[in-house]
Amino acid sequence: MRQDHRSPAPTGRRRVLFDVDGTLVDALDNQRRVWHSWAHQYGLDAEEVHRVALRTRPLETFALVAPGRDPEECLAALHALEDEDVRSGEYAAYRGAAELLTALPAGSWALVTSNYEHRVRGRFARTGLPFPALIVDAAAVTEGKPSPAPYLLAAERLGVQPQDCLVVEDAASGVASGLAAGMTVWGVNTAVAPAGVHRHFPSLHEAAADILAFAAAG
Repeated sequence: MRQDHRSPAPTGRRRVLFDVDGTLVDALDNQRRVWHSWAHQYGLDAEEVHRVALRTRPLETFALVAPGRDPEECLAALHALEDEDVRSGEYAAYRGAAELLTALPAGSWALVTSNYEHRVRGRFARTGLPFPALIVDAAAVTEGKPSPAPYLLAAERLGVQPQDCLVVEDAASGVASGLAAGMTVWGVNTAVAPAGVHRHFPSLHEAAADILAFAAAG
């Protein structure tokens, strides 16, 4: 079932900005395994750590679940596990992702992710997804989602206004980021619409035709 709300009116060329994990690439099991491995290294309850990690950024997670630990050491351990998972883990693209990205005109779309570019490139290579000319990753901004900074930077680098951008997201923090940036935000791959989205689709596949239509209208 789709939900429709009023979207910001476009004023010119349109661009589509995709989140990665949970939107284009199914990495939920990978993220769970990484956080469980990290928790075991520190003698913590793996399920509790993963539950906290789902709603906070890594440094915030460490502060909540391991307040006595050096956060930089915790982050280094997490990064090592994530890098190993990119090399050895199994990944799958969501249904229709490759066809959708291939059908979008070159330069009309970008990735905006809380992950790092080298990991995203690894996941895309493993799943056969085409890579865009622009990615805004965790290293590109000092404030990540839910701050509007990542999406605003993507619009700036693409040379368009925020109101000309469609954000495709699965997570509440990404939705909040896109909305705060003044963009149209559609939710995908969730049974329940994230709060605030202008439209909701249960799957990326079901959203594909409308995403292509949005891009073509610009």
